[in-house]
Amino acid sequence: MSRPEHQRRRRSAARERTEAPRAPYIQRRLGTFNVLGEEGLALIEANADAILRDIGMEFQGDPEILAVFRDAGCEVRDARVRFDPGFCRRTIRATAPPSFVQHARNPANAVRIGGDATVLCPSWGPPFVHDLDEGRRYATYGDFVRLVRLHQTIPALHHSGGVVCEPVDLPANKRHLDMLYAHIRWSDRAFMGAFIGAERAGHALDMARILFGEGFVAENAVLYCVSNTNAPLVLDSHMSGALKTYARAGQPVACTPWVLTGAMSPCTVAGTLAQVLAEAMACLALVQLIAPGAPCLMGSFASTMSMQSGAPTFGTPEAGLMVLAAGQLARRLGVPLHTVGTLSASKVPDGQSQQEAAWGLLMAMFAGANVVNHATGWLEGGLVTSFEKTVLDADLCAKVGRFFEGIDLSENAQAMAAIAATGPGRHFLGSEHTQANFLSALFRPLTPDNNAYEQWAAAGGLDAAARANALWKRQLEAYEDPGLDPAIDAALQDYVARRKAEKPDVNYY
Repeated sequence: MSRPEHQRRRRSAARERTEAPRAPYIQRRLGTFNVLGEEGLALIEANADAILRDIGMEFQGDPEILAVFRDAGCEVRDARVRFDPGFCRRTIRATAPPSFVQHARNPANAVRIGGDATVLCPSWGPPFVHDLDEGRRYATYGDFVRLVRLHQTIPALHHSGGVVCEPVDLPANKRHLDMLYAHIRWSDRAFMGAFIGAERAGHALDMARILFGEGFVAENAVLYCVSNTNAPLVLDSHMSGALKTYARAGQPVACTPWVLTGAMSPCTVAGTLAQVLAEAMACLALVQLIAPGAPCLMGSFASTMSMQSGAPTFGTPEAGLMVLAAGQLARRLGVPLHTVGTLSASKVPDGQSQQEAAWGLLMAMFAGANVVNHATGWLEGGLVTSFEKTVLDADLCAKVGRFFEGIDLSENAQAMAAIAATGPGRHFLGSEHTQANFLSALFRPLTPDNNAYEQWAAAGGLDAAARANALWKRQLEAYEDPGLDPAIDAALQDYVARRKAEKPDVNYY
């Protein structure tokens, strides 16, 4: 590519990136959509209490956590803990904060979690990546870094995320160090810690202390942990180890039951909701027993499955009802809601992927979600992060964010002077008001083609995925390195090298 062409593309991508408004999070001005009345909510809560009292929940492989519950007066037999009705709810409400701030190394990118704020995070966890040029393939660390950089260029995302793809070319027992370093080095947004086990959580805290300073980390949230249950009604030591490590350090933990209805929970919405609430409350209570006042979120990853094939399904009415109800239950507990967004079972960035994505993200927003994981890029039931779907979803995120800003009722937006000046039978295209507001008055997505058929055909007749392919490449060309203090960078690299040298490589693939 010639230098003038390269510069033209960088300018074009920069314009595309900066035309969208940049905000550290979405401030929702539209209300939530409630699907349960008081009677229904009370019923679900009573059923959750009955589950915790009569069945209990198992906390496997972590005697320390069993001792915490025993000391709090809970019934503990082997690995199973049973709770008196109301115990978990009282424990959570007594000390869990309703909102908090997660800080970023760039203070302008700090995110507020709770209340009417929504933070959108990219895809998490897929071992494969996909793009139209190379197809579906195992992800590498190079892919990971490209995704971190791409996400940094997207105004509609607010968070750098965590395992944006699984770099399987790195040793499985050490790659968390490289992933944490990539977020710190190539993004200046808030990021997630390592979730699996106390040791990896400790590494994330060590690296955060190098970046922010030990005193700052002691007093502020700078990492984010998701602790998933092994539904039904189990939390294993890998998840509990990370949970207690982050809680004791004052770092937020999203306690998230991960269920597919009919397999990991009952096949009915009401039954699943009772189980989800029971699991979430047991883990939230644990956070508060370990570290009263530690920030925590009620998580909900509750989706459906095909009763014919057993495959996960997304974008279904039942999944929408579950997240809307979960939002109501979280608000009654007084904690923020963590959930998921643009999930899809589609294998490519097509109509199915965007239909399912739009449904999932809208339901999460109407549920009042405070953190939405998997807001971009997720394909094939979580096996794939797609570069094209990342930018298609980014348009969707920006559109939904604009919608939830509500209607501007300022004097300028009322446009009474413009209506009077234009008068009957004339158009507004040349009015001063239109000239002053046309760049910001109406949302302008980046991926659709709104031209006439002849113009579209002359430009190559590209579909949305092909246009997205060109867009993510332009975005990466326009990426601007946020930089990092050389002394901090050197300290982080030294820490990573020392931790890696402590043990031999282990690979799971």
